[in-house]
Amino acid sequence: MSELHVIFGTGPLGRYTAESLIEKGHEVRLINRSGKMELKPEGAELVNGDAYNFLQTIQLVDGATTIYQCAQPAYHKWEKEFPNLQNAIIELANVSKSKLIVAENLYMYGKASAANMTEKTPYEPCSKKGKVRTEMTKVLFDAHANGFIRAASVRGSDFFGPWEPNNGEMIFKAALNRKPINMLGKLDQPHSFTYVKDFGKALAIAGTNDKSLGRAWHVPSGKAYTQQEIVDIIAKQIGYELKARTAGKFILNLIGIFNPIVKEVIEMLYQFEAPFIMDASAMEKEFGMTATPMEQRVLETLDWFKRCKKN
Repeated sequence: MSELHVIFGTGPLGRYTAESLIEKGHEVRLINRSGKMELKPEGAELVNGDAYNFLQTIQLVDGATTIYQCAQPAYHKWEKEFPNLQNAIIELANVSKSKLIVAENLYMYGKASAANMTEKTPYEPCSKKGKVRTEMTKVLFDAHANGFIRAASVRGSDFFGPWEPNNGEMIFKAALNRKPINMLGKLDQPHSFTYVKDFGKALAIAGTNDKSLGRAWHVPSGKAYTQQEIVDIIAKQIGYELKARTAGKFILNLIGIFNPIVKEVIEMLYQFEAPFIMDASAMEKEFGMTATPMEQRVLETLDWFKRCKKN
């Protein structure tokens, strides 16, 4: 049966959540402030709306089975803007009686158990943004426990793929232009990388299955790879050697003088200086979802950037 699913945010996560829902036969409405996005997913409706404008957006979510929170403020504005943004969407879910599925990252876990993070890992944030994320997820699940909303969250690690700009520019576009690839921290530490298409698929699974409600789920992301291994896979697929270089606190501090977003990356370097491994077996067992193989992720991302380079 076709249902209406409303997605706040039209970045890579919103895009691939929409595509996964459309594949399942559902109606999808994407919301952002401009009402514009490049190559809107076929079959989706795109409208402009401001999550802070309750009178406007309550009409846009009317009749929705599920709302997805895939929007976020600029990286350097998390502390001031992110909690208020999510609280506004929680209120919409309450009044509209829609389920709420929130896209999250792993910042709340901090360093303590970064070598084997499950959904039951204690919250021990070691960064400003980690503390923001911790408080937001507590508010979300308190609202669920109190019967204010029905909610779940889906957590992914650092992600890449088509339409993802940050890793895309530093890694895949650089590789295609035969330039050095910029990485963070250390090249030899195992790290869980999430594929953006898998993240969208996991959000759609959570939003269409009530078994997901009341807890967090990790996106199936496959085995952990070192950053050097990712570079080697890319090099093998494009057919020439690639050089990778890493940025630490000193370099990022210098760049951060002129770029506030880069400055915000410094406190997150711990993720790339030691093993950072996510266990997603719960979602694999409950919903039968598996991660896209790394070689396929890299190939699809390279192909997408090649097409962009031609345009």
